[in-house]
This record gives sequence, structure tokens and C-alpha cells, in this order.
Amino acid sequence: MDTSEDIRDRPYLSHQDVLKLDFVRDPGVFFFRKHYRTGLRSHIMEVLDPAEVEKETKGVEVDGMMLYPRAEPLKMLRIFRTRFETLRDAEEELRRVRIVQAYLAPDHVAKSQEFLVDYGAQGKQQMLLCGLQEYVQGEVLEPWSHLDKAYLASLARDMGTEAGEDRVVTNSGWFQSVQEKTENLVKKLKQMVVEAGHVPDLAGVGNLILTRSGEIKLVDINNISTVSFDATIRLDDRGYPVCDKSIRVISLLEEKLLGRSVGKDDPIYETFLRPERIKEVKALEEKFHLSMQPDNAFGGAC
Repeated sequence: MDTSEDIRDRPYLSHQDVLKLDFVRDPGVFFFRKHYRTGLRSHIMEVLDPAEVEKETKGVEVDGMMLYPRAEPLKMLRIFRTRFETLRDAEEELRRVRIVQAYLAPDHVAKSQEFLVDYGAQGKQQMLLCGLQEYVQGEVLEPWSHLDKAYLASLARDMGTEAGEDRVVTNSGWFQSVQEKTENLVKKLKQMVVEAGHVPDLAGVGNLILTRSGEIKLVDINNISTVSFDATIRLDDRGYPVCDKSIRVISLLEEKLLGRSVGKDDPIYETFLRPERIKEVKALEEKFHLSMQPDNAFGGAC
């Protein structure tokens, strides 16, 4: 497909836009719908069964009642907005993705298969990075919330599954399972920070999903930051202090879900949670959000 308009510049894509891409075969097999989290760094499209979409729009009769069940994605198609000047640049991005998968898969990150394709735009061939990701069913875990039992119980109920039934929610075994799996997640994240010198964006809205089984899964691998234990606050290409904010999320999971006191004896927190540094990060975050006002940008920070 060769077009004068680059799809990476579009605020959102439609089903027809996706069908125009050269690598999408058999257009009648799947239906593509924009996911609500499409934002700054990627288009996120739900990959749907057309038959399920038809049930959603036309309804199905059950015991004399018409129901309109929402079609559940089979997969999630990510089309990254990032432009790569060279193949080496693209390979470096893929290397960072593989680091995250190596530490967090399979329990704590949505499984994804990334691929590079040729994309014709504005009269020349370019590299387009895409990913076909598993759909993670669950509820958004907001790390800045209380993260207490009442909060987790509300998420469980919102899932509309057995995990949401009162008899299960009030069962301490479910909460214990969440804590045990969070323990493993925190351990893996800290290992990644120290051993690999990288951390994914854990702070973005909707980046962490709590599943029915009590696992916390990362579903956004678009913004992976390097980590350096010095005084420099590293910003991403949009000016967001993603490294510091993500490490703060790790500390919140440890404090709130595991009930631990985060002390200065931890070398990670000793560097990133110093009061003066937190103050600087807050100022940079406010500057970022100001730049994301409607007049300056579109979408969210995903």
C-alpha cells in the first residue's frame, strides 16, 4: 500500500484502514475495531470474529429476550507509531521487547509476536513495526489507588465471573493468591532493573491488568526505558519520566499489596525514591501532561 498519508500520524484507524495494509490477508476472515486505549505510541486494534460482531450488533434471542453480547477480541493488533531510520534501530526496539518478555513471560506480560513489514507511505518504502498480542481478560489495576482488599474485591466483582462472587471475594485464599503472584511480579521487575538495566512503562493508564486468577499482567510494551543509577532523570521521546514513574509503581505494589515498608536499604529505591528526586519527577510529569493538552497532542500516553 502506498499512500500520501502515513497511518502512524492518524489519531485512529478504522477496519477499512487496516484492510489496506499489504500484510493483512483474507480481509473477510477478521473484523478490526479500534481499542479504547489507542494513543500516542501505537494504534491498538481488536481482532474480532465477524460472526461475534454480528451478534453484538443484531442481537441473539435467549429465552425470549434479545441480548447483545459484546464481541471479545481474539487477539490485539498493535501498529507502532515509531519510525525507524535503519534496520538496526528496529532491531534495538525488538531487543528491548524481548528483554521484557524474557523476565515477565508467561505469567506477567501479554504474549506477543512482533514483526516488521514494508510499508509504503509518502512515496517511499518504510519499516513498520507491528505486534499480534494475546487479549488479556480482566480489569485495569490502578497502582495509584488504595490497592486494599475492598479495591481488589471491586475489581473482582466487575469481572463478572466466579471470582466476583461474594463467597469468593471474601475468601482470603483469593487475596493470598494475588499477593503471591504480585510477589513474583515484583521480584521479576527488580531483576530486570538490576540485571538488564531496563523497565517497561508500568505507570500508564490501563497498562496493568488484574486477571480472574489473580495475576497482574502488563499489556503495554510500547515504552521500555533504560535504567541508570545516577542523578539523571531519563525522559522518553515525549518528555515523560517513564523510568522513575515505573519504579515508583514497583514500590507501590510492594507497599500496598505486599504490606512492606520500602526502605533506603534497597539500592533501587535509594536512587529513585529520594524526596528531592520525586519532586523533580513530579514537575516533569506536570510539564508532560501540559504538553498533552488537546491543542498540543492527541490520545493518551500508551
